[in-house]
Amino acid sequence: MISQSIPIFSTIEPVYGDGSQLEETQRRFDILKSKFFKIFGHQPDLFTRSPGRVNLIGEHIDYEGYSVLPMAIRQDTIVAIRKNDSGESSKLLRIANVNDKYTMCTYPADPDQDIDLKNHKWGHYFICGYKGYYEFAKSKGVDIGVPVGLDVLVDGIVPTGGSGLSSSAAFVCSSTIAIMAAFDKNFPKKEIAQLTCDCERHIGTQSGGMDQAISVMARSGFAELIDFNPIRATDVKLPAGGTFVIAHSLAESMKAVTAATNYNNRVVECRLAAIVLGIKLGMKPKEAVSNVKTLSDIEALCISFANSRNSSDPVIAVKEHLKEEPYTAEDIEKITEEGLPSVFSNSPTSLDVLKAATTFKLFQRASHVYSEAKRVPAFKDTVSSKLSDEEMLKKLGELMNESHYSCSVLYECSCPELEELVRICRDNGALGARLTGAGWGGCAVALVKENIVPQFIQKLKEFFYKSRIEKGVIKKDEVDCYVFASKPSSGAAIFKF
Repeated sequence: MISQSIPIFSTIEPVYGDGSQLEETQRRFDILKSKFFKIFGHQPDLFTRSPGRVNLIGEHIDYEGYSVLPMAIRQDTIVAIRKNDSGESSKLLRIANVNDKYTMCTYPADPDQDIDLKNHKWGHYFICGYKGYYEFAKSKGVDIGVPVGLDVLVDGIVPTGGSGLSSSAAFVCSSTIAIMAAFDKNFPKKEIAQLTCDCERHIGTQSGGMDQAISVMARSGFAELIDFNPIRATDVKLPAGGTFVIAHSLAESMKAVTAATNYNNRVVECRLAAIVLGIKLGMKPKEAVSNVKTLSDIEALCISFANSRNSSDPVIAVKEHLKEEPYTAEDIEKITEEGLPSVFSNSPTSLDVLKAATTFKLFQRASHVYSEAKRVPAFKDTVSSKLSDEEMLKKLGELMNESHYSCSVLYECSCPELEELVRICRDNGALGARLTGAGWGGCAVALVKENIVPQFIQKLKEFFYKSRIEKGVIKKDEVDCYVFASKPSSGAAIFKF
């Protein structure tokens, strides 16, 4: 169990190792320092980093209260920061980016400010961390004093564009830790993971906490089994002989923009499925509406029902009590005996979903969540089993393939580009391949034998990326940013040079 505070280093070697990655990262820090001075006229006080992540198994179940199994990747977001408590800029948060396509964002140094969700800016993610940190410090009785200005420079190399590799979580985590460190504070990792997860509500998306937990708590060389309520991470050593290759479908998943029809829609459907199941399994409608928030809340009732059918699989209850045809709002309201706007009255994001949705697929969503929740411990048990490496890798690949089928068919969070990419992965030697992250675009992750990784990546370039380069979707010299192998990386860190 990991509970220590964010580590503080005076050199980058403990985090970035040696060789080419160290040299590349040293160049990034040098550019950050010189650009920070050029923009703000002084050097930063400190730097923080948080990595992106790839989820190996357990998709769209963290917000339903179930464990997931991600690993941190080597790509990360580095934030340089300095407190600015004199002059006119002492009342401003000035957030700049190494990448010139992101123009500087300026906000008042006010933790109570509202974020303009209708006018989406990249700097909003920093303000999430800013508001969240002040709320957290207040709840802990920590006096930070009068808000002061902050000068900030960001360098993120986690693929963006809804990649499913949690570039936004890496940014929010790195920003929050930078703000914390700028005020000379540090807290246990699990508290920071929870804090950064809670931050996301400020930009109108709902999160289960996996992205933030792995970004903060990861250890080099291990994937992590992330449990929730409370958040904790358990090291999972992956089998030798296998490597994960991450490949971007080049379809963008704009999670914040499409939330009402995609991501948040599924959160609402899952809650409705849980409430309806609860009522069908004997709960009073008022009790179910008040108390049932997630499918994990009624799992015991579903298992109890399954036991009467000589099974322990909660999907048995789903098959018996939820119809496969989509439900209308009226269908559900007859069961809940309450209008849906009333059920979700405390959640503006859910009310947006109700305005956008005409029907709700409860059977499919519940079936995915319960079956996917079982694949996570099955993955971990396989890794710690006595199977040979060969058999272990085969079994892990099968679990990944089952996960993709469930995400694609039952949860409907895939897209044509992901389907094509997953098929090409499997046709060219992947033991298993699946979409990763929220879906509707973004990346696939493939389990590949280590000895064929170079040939495998070359096949993906030939059969998937070549046609996209020819059409001008990406440039030839960019392709290595979109398909790469990764070993499990370490988590968040603070640097004071």
